Amino acid sequence: MMDSCEGARKGIEEVKLKEEGNVSAQYESCQLPITCFTEIANDASLHFQIIQFPKQIYVWVGYTSAKLGNLYAAAHTRPNNNVSITSLIGGTSDNTGSGLARRLVLKTGLNVILACNIPKNSPMIEAEAEKILVQKLNSLGYGKSRLEGTSV
Repeated sequence: MMDSCEGARKGIEEVKLKEEGNVSAQYESCQLPITCFTEIANDASLHFQIIQFPKQIYVWVGYTSAKLGNLYAAAHTRPNNNVSITSLIGGTSDNTGSGLARRLVLKTGLNVILACNIPKNSPMIEAEAEKILVQKLNSLGYGKSRLEGTSV
């Protein structure tokens, strides 16, 4: 009886190792850089995830939890090169996330998809999150100066 249990455990371990190998191989073939980090601001945790696409970025900003929050899309629009924003999931144009998405487009020159669950009446947290995010985007090479000569 012990031998069959040991054999089953060994088989399960081999399957787990094979599955882990397949997952990592699939992840390595993915060409989209993903950056995740957490910062402490105003005695609260700010969680960030940035997925870099060729001409746009997806950004998630979480405040004290891992909730998705409202989802916004923002991009430069022609002919005046203004920034247009729309709410994809929840929220309205007066929410924290829409203003943050608009400013990220202006500061990076990229199209932005932003998920954000920063509380609505927390301008200090929003400002701190934006500052941290812009610094990280600049360190990743997504500052406006890099893209000024290209068409978005």
